[in-house]
Amino acid sequence: MSWSAKQYVTFEDERTRPVRDLLAAVPGLAVRLAVDLGCGPGNSTEVLMARFPDATVSGLDSSPDMLAAARKRLPQTRFEMGDLAAWNDPGPFDVILSNAVLHWVPDHATLLPTLVAKLTSGGSLAIQMPDNLDEPAHRLMREVAADGPWAAKLADVVRMRTTLAGAGWYYGLLHPHCAKVDVWRTTYCHALAGGTDAVVEWFKGSGLRPFLDPLDETERAAYLEQYRAAVEQAYPALSDGTVLLPFPRLFIVATR
Repeated sequence: MSWSAKQYVTFEDERTRPVRDLLAAVPGLAVRLAVDLGCGPGNSTEVLMARFPDATVSGLDSSPDMLAAARKRLPQTRFEMGDLAAWNDPGPFDVILSNAVLHWVPDHATLLPTLVAKLTSGGSLAIQMPDNLDEPAHRLMREVAADGPWAAKLADVVRMRTTLAGAGWYYGLLHPHCAKVDVWRTTYCHALAGGTDAVVEWFKGSGLRPFLDPLDETERAAYLEQYRAAVEQAYPALSDGTVLLPFPRLFIVATR
């Protein structure tokens, strides 16, 4: 799956707010070493550095385009290309951040305890994941994919992501490995001034990527046309043309 840093940061303020809220809940111990797993274009890394200005901070991502943007943004910071699921740096780290990434990575039952084991005593694993697969925007992606002439091409994509487990499941998974686990869910209502088109542009930088990548140019345009029409019905504009996009997110701060 390809990622576009330029498309992703179109709504940078809205996408960065959750990581600010997440890191505000991380205990303010003396952080010496921190890492941003799935750093994207570096916006989350920048927030991590601001939260812990005395720490040595690095970033990891699997997208060359995202890494290029991160290195341009933070030229003095070390960014590496790699697969988060196969990341084998032993640490120990005082903070491991993963913002809006782990919902793409399977087998949390194995991965999350493995990440906690890389923490120092008192260190924190800080995670934020979109929890919106049941929202209309995502449901419509799957419906348009299944109903169009591209259905065979997109059959695997429709099954690629599954709804996140609940807060209780994550608490139960992490509590045996941690001194404290804080889990919460927040729904942000993003006011998008561009109406229906803004909603489509938002998801072109994230959830739509797996659906669009397998299609040729003609198919992609047709898919987006059908998706836009469906989104317009699901997210009616307010009187000033603004659309409110409800966006649920799951947060976890697990302190070892």
